[in-house]
Amino acid sequence: MSDVKAAIEHAISIGTFDYAVTFPSSARAAKFAPEASREKVAGFLTRWLAAKKKHLSSSTFDGYRKLVEHRLVPALGAHMMVDLKRKMIRDWLDTLETSNKTLSNIQSCLRSALSEAVDEELIENNPMGGWTYKRKSAPTDEDDVDPFSPAEQQALIAALSGQAANLVQFAFWTGLRTSELVALDWGDVDWLRGEVMITKAMTQAAKGVAEILKTASGRRAVKLLGPALTALKAQKEHTYLAGREVFQNPRTFARWAGDGPIRKTMWAHAVKKSGVRYRRPYQTRHTYASMMLSAGEHPMWVAQQMGHSDWTMIARVYGRWMPSADIGAGKRAEEMWLINGEASSKSDPKPVSDEVVFGETMQTLR
Repeated sequence: MSDVKAAIEHAISIGTFDYAVTFPSSARAAKFAPEASREKVAGFLTRWLAAKKKHLSSSTFDGYRKLVEHRLVPALGAHMMVDLKRKMIRDWLDTLETSNKTLSNIQSCLRSALSEAVDEELIENNPMGGWTYKRKSAPTDEDDVDPFSPAEQQALIAALSGQAANLVQFAFWTGLRTSELVALDWGDVDWLRGEVMITKAMTQAAKGVAEILKTASGRRAVKLLGPALTALKAQKEHTYLAGREVFQNPRTFARWAGDGPIRKTMWAHAVKKSGVRYRRPYQTRHTYASMMLSAGEHPMWVAQQMGHSDWTMIARVYGRWMPSADIGAGKRAEEMWLINGEASSKSDPKPVSDEVVFGETMQTLR
């Protein structure tokens, strides 16, 4: 015992004594932990956020910043990192009156930050690791899908003129996100192929700077259907000679800064004037998807046009617009593979890889 006491006194005298290491099971370990291990949550999250800025797109960073500054720091910031436990986080999340989507965003941000705290050895384990808090809630309203009917589209476009009318018609018939529409340049238009190349987006958080889309599926060629091509040709007289942005704010003759200015200075007025029930501009994208699927276009093609990597989201969100099987469904398969009511053995179907099927399907659709 005297040897242990002597060793502790020696460690203290030379400044190397670590209470938590010497007495790891002690409840007082956190109190006497090195200063680095007693960093508060607020300080760590602020430092983590600053380090993430150069690695994230402006819109993603702005989302993280809002979560850190308005949610996480006010609720958890005063606690020390070593005291942060899952129960503490769960109890706080349980008090929030918000959707499961918002809860998921909060937890995703915190989980990512705490994972790096583990790497820095500020905490031993990530209390968010392998766990997600989710409360039971009423089913969402079909992901807020509320498309415009053909009559409503015509009324909206008729309530506009010039560049504004061209923008709305183009949005209805391409399904582009608003951030993709405002980032579009004339150099992105391939007149020979009848396509527009989508490679970048510009959110309000980016403050006028277009950013390259992160995913391969997001970077895509969108086919210019008739009404979209008509709108684009009409737009040429306004901005084509300048050779920069396709769509401008008619009031400033400068590129639109994002969804907010479009909604406030053009969209809200047009909806009111047309007599159409109000929906946000993003519903033009939902309208495009519902029109394509209702017409029987292949879901995989629609997914590719809209920048999705597969069609699971298309089926989940827009499934009610996909045509049901007709009463004769399956007849073609019977005619191909049955002879006198018996299965044919002369030309058994050979398995084909998903990659080949996808390639042949896309080739047919083109």
